[in-house]
Amino acid sequence: MENNNFLIWFFLYAVCMMTVGWYVTRHQKTGEDFILGGRKMPMLLTLGSTVGTMVGTGSSIGAVSFGYANGWAGMLYGLGGATGILLTAWLFAPVRNFRFMTMSEEICYYVGGSKIVKNLVAILIFLASIGWLGAHILGGGLYLAWAANIDINTAKVIIAVGFIFYVGIGGYKAVSWIDTLQSIILFCGFIVLAVMSVSYVGGWDVVVEHTDPKAYTLFGIGKMGLMPAISLAVVIGIGVLATPSYRQRIYSAASTKAVRQSFVITGVLYMGFSFLPAIIGMATNVMNPNIENSSFAFLYATNALPHVLAMVVLIAGMSANMSSGSSDAIAGVSIILRDIYTMITGKMPAPEKAITLSRIFLLGVISLALIFALTSNDIIGYITKMISMIMSGMCITVLLGKFWHRFNWQGCIAALLGGSLTSLTVILIPQWSNTLGNPVIPSLVVSLVAAVIVTLITPKNKLSREEVLKMITDERENTGKTAATNK
Repeated sequence: MENNNFLIWFFLYAVCMMTVGWYVTRHQKTGEDFILGGRKMPMLLTLGSTVGTMVGTGSSIGAVSFGYANGWAGMLYGLGGATGILLTAWLFAPVRNFRFMTMSEEICYYVGGSKIVKNLVAILIFLASIGWLGAHILGGGLYLAWAANIDINTAKVIIAVGFIFYVGIGGYKAVSWIDTLQSIILFCGFIVLAVMSVSYVGGWDVVVEHTDPKAYTLFGIGKMGLMPAISLAVVIGIGVLATPSYRQRIYSAASTKAVRQSFVITGVLYMGFSFLPAIIGMATNVMNPNIENSSFAFLYATNALPHVLAMVVLIAGMSANMSSGSSDAIAGVSIILRDIYTMITGKMPAPEKAITLSRIFLLGVISLALIFALTSNDIIGYITKMISMIMSGMCITVLLGKFWHRFNWQGCIAALLGGSLTSLTVILIPQWSNTLGNPVIPSLVVSLVAAVIVTLITPKNKLSREEVLKMITDERENTGKTAATNK
């Protein structure tokens, strides 16, 4: 493929997507319009944006890379993601009725209105959003470096600049429309690449013949080992359950029913999709078993395609990256606008200034994510460590908070600290990391035990959940003074 051709066609594609985004959002007036689409997102747009985000960087570069190295283990990303989105639909879709704007509001509601928790969670989920966006900048950089034959760090900078225009032009509603259109391109591109790559190497029998028998076992467990395989699926599932960008879809949907329907359909589609990265990865291993960086397996597989199809598939891959990253960028901006701005100034920004501020904050979010992305070239390693460090405790917090009314702010902090410290300990001990694959399981266990024990030995919340909800709503709408809190 000629490098200049790819750049030209992708530039034209991106301009078309941005034009669509501008057109559908040209009348938006408030920060809530920019960040949550006016809380009126219909089922089909919620479905399209969710699919576009899930079939993203991890599912393209990450899962294909994993399939290249470990065979059917490439399905684990899909298994974990599908389980996570189905559980989110079942457990948390009703949260939409509380009209939260960010995840820190939701968790504050669960723990008696604690300002300490609200501010701490705001910082943590902001870091999580930055981390996810960094992964997408990293993934896009790998794509661009390969396709355009340029330095990978230069490619990452170009991708980061692209996100600024891609998201800044129209906010969440624009992102949802673009993601929906890109989801169709994504599925078509991956199906074409899976079929053509297998055909290129001589058929499925040839793939099986040249695949390590251990990698051909169920979910590649024979190659990876049981615990690392379970840990990978769990960490991806946790990433969906406790990641701010998926909560964004709940808060912005037109109704609880729209959330549930879109998430369930996404889970089913994603589980079916999970076969494709594994197949592409195994076929690519037959083409060339000696690729130095397995993260390039997806890109190498496009050698099996005619020029025009290769262009379509590469653009589909870039679409996956842009879809995922744009949602995390919006989540990061919403956290600054609602939580961090309020933390510093004591009130929400004026409605007429919200969109301008959102675009300024977007620039800061993407700049920070670029710094994260410049430190790594390993997609799966980056994602799993980031989730284990930040998301394990967050997952325990939202689960206990949703179903256990005794849960308090002290238990929440214990959960967050327990998960992070355990994860860090496992990462720093190579023997444990090798045995477990990643720290998520011990992080979840320690987080849960710490949260329960600390909650039981500390006082109950002083405010009812109804009082806390009114306090949060008044603060968000600048309609009253903040009520007293536990801490």
